[in-house]
Amino acid sequence: MNGFPAISIDQYDQIRSSINSGDLLLCSGNSMMSEMIKGATQSVWSHVAFVIHLEIIDRIMVLESVESIGVRTVPLSSYVRNYNGSGAGYPGRIMIARHQDFQPQDISNLSQQAVDLLGYPYNTTETLRIAARIGMEAFGFDKSSPEIAPKNEYICSEYVEICYDSVGIDIPYNKDGYITPADFANCPKVNPLFFIATE
Repeated sequence: MNGFPAISIDQYDQIRSSINSGDLLLCSGNSMMSEMIKGATQSVWSHVAFVIHLEIIDRIMVLESVESIGVRTVPLSSYVRNYNGSGAGYPGRIMIARHQDFQPQDISNLSQQAVDLLGYPYNTTETLRIAARIGMEAFGFDKSSPEIAPKNEYICSEYVEICYDSVGIDIPYNKDGYITPADFANCPKVNPLFFIATE
């Protein structure tokens, strides 16, 4: 999935009941940061998250790590209709995908891991650390220095990978030794389902 898959674009209300806990949310944003991520990873994808259906309140929640905010959860409906309180949907394309190994019995452990990491920061300092890790890997340097090692602060793909790993689902890191939204999209076991039209 280096490019967009040939799947339908559907209204949220029409496909809401088809979305399962553990499904991936892959995004292709239009912001400057999103464009930089897409350029650096040579992919159309700039963000990855996953969803959990809170049946007791009938909300589908997105669990994600966002630059300048950190690990958070927001309703999927806000992605569609009111992204970050903007009054409009997500500025770009959003797609639901499913890892074929995810099982209903995984939901509890996945949710526990996801919630345990809520509030972990992702700030400017961590962005620089991540850039240093990526840059040092690209130039063949040792990236084990404590100054650039992860410090319980996550880019989006690291957060999802850790949560998936907690239920035994492996998303392989790329050849450069880090993980990006494109690595989820390119995983042979991840199947695209549908795009969601934003309002």
